[in-house]
Amino acid sequence: MSRMRASLVAALVTLTSLVALTTATTAPAHADECYSWGRSLSPGATGDDVAQLQVRVAGWAGYGVNMAIDGSYGAQTTQAVRGFQAAYGLSADGVAGPATYAKIYELQDPDCTPIHFSYAEVDGGCGAGGYSGGSVGAATVQRNLLRAMWRAEALRHRLGDRPLTVTSGFRSQACDRQVGGSGTGQHTYGTALDLVGSSASLCTIAQGSRSAGFGAIFGPGYPDHDDHVHVDVRAGRSWSAPSCGI
Repeated sequence: MSRMRASLVAALVTLTSLVALTTATTAPAHADECYSWGRSLSPGATGDDVAQLQVRVAGWAGYGVNMAIDGSYGAQTTQAVRGFQAAYGLSADGVAGPATYAKIYELQDPDCTPIHFSYAEVDGGCGAGGYSGGSVGAATVQRNLLRAMWRAEALRHRLGDRPLTVTSGFRSQACDRQVGGSGTGQHTYGTALDLVGSSASLCTIAQGSRSAGFGAIFGPGYPDHDDHVHVDVRAGRSWSAPSCGI
């Protein structure tokens, strides 16, 4: 009887070890901070974890695609995940699993911003700082800025990881009017970034932006945009940079 009990215990230990090994192998990697995914995601999935993924891969959905952040894993999300995976040397199967999450974790800072952009460079203009006084509340402004920054990160990678600098991000309504805007433009929602590059021309930036998920692109040849490229994540498409063939 003791021999049978010993055999059963040994079998149980072996089975437990195998389960532990399988769990360690298949569970998604977790970020130290920010957001962590707890499951693999594929077409048909819904939820906040899908929306969080969409924020980070929306810049890879394809030419002229301004993907909605709706928490539904459809065809555009699948294409965006494939694009992201291919861009970073992963197997491009369109399914977000441990390898995809590991790359996202590598690309994001503890506050969820992408590693090459930060809230410090996109907060209130005109010397005010912060996220108050816009056309929406401060929390919404920050969410919108995060969406814009992740698309800018995709653009930067598309351009061969050449540095991009944000010259203007969020503006309060008062600041927007002060710099000649309407007071209710995209900058007041936190959805817009003005970009320049140290080694990428403005036309290169504008042309690359067409495949980085931006709804609006205004650059050289558009009034008052010869010294920067304005991009934003508004719905639809509004592009004009005549000097760049856009």
